[in-house]
Amino acid sequence: MEINERFDGKIEELKEKLPSLGKNIGNSCAALTFTSILDVLGLDEFNHHYYTNLAIPFSGFGAYTSKKGWKGPCGVVSGALAAIGLIMGGKEQLNKNEYFNAYMTAIKFASRFEKQFGALSCSEICGIDLGEPNGMKEYVKNETWKKKCQFFVIFAVDQARKLTANSLKKKWS
Repeated sequence: MEINERFDGKIEELKEKLPSLGKNIGNSCAALTFTSILDVLGLDEFNHHYYTNLAIPFSGFGAYTSKKGWKGPCGVVSGALAAIGLIMGGKEQLNKNEYFNAYMTAIKFASRFEKQFGALSCSEICGIDLGEPNGMKEYVKNETWKKKCQFFVIFAVDQARKLTANSLKKKWS
């Protein structure tokens, strides 16, 4: 099966599966984004739990607000950026000439995400500060996952594909 067909299949699977995940507080938007792309690349059986564990903290970091007011990025953004680096490097480490392209791809992704959803930070796009004690209760009560977050994941998987089309063709087909 061709790589774009695998992405299409994964996106359709996510559209069916993601709405029901909002009932589980333990889901991680970063891990779901990252591992969905790993699945498309055929890396789903390769120590999948290590990658899930690696990505989970990025969702928590999305709820962080610094003392100076900086807000952490949505976990979906972090998961997608990790996947973009993996895609662009292929089965080898990115070489020095590829670094710049990876940086620029990350910037393009962030710009597209912000244009689509209005911000990059979790609290701004969800409308809830998950770093506050009652934030998670409000998140679950308002069905924020079902109403908003699932769409971030689908958008990110699709944009990661579009932005890395050349690398996918050269290194993953």
